[in-house]
Amino acid sequence: MALRITEECINCDVCEPQCPNTAIYMGEEIYEIDPSLCTECVGHFDEPQCQVICPVECIIIDENHTESPEQLQAKYEHLIAEA
Repeated sequence: MALRITEECINCDVCEPQCPNTAIYMGEEIYEIDPSLCTECVGHFDEPQCQVICPVECIIIDENHTESPEQLQAKYEHLIAEA
């Protein structure tokens, strides 16, 4: 599953540079996550780095973009192949 940032985001700027897939970007009001780039850090780390570093714990599973671990791994492999 991809992750998403909730409205509790305080725009502290710590999550964006932690994302190895550059899936996090500044939206109109708060940071947002591009689900087509989010692999929950599969292939890079054991846990999503944005969740680890978020001081307000506003990064949650995006129920609208469910993916299995195998699908996340495939997405990761596709992303690194394009790089």
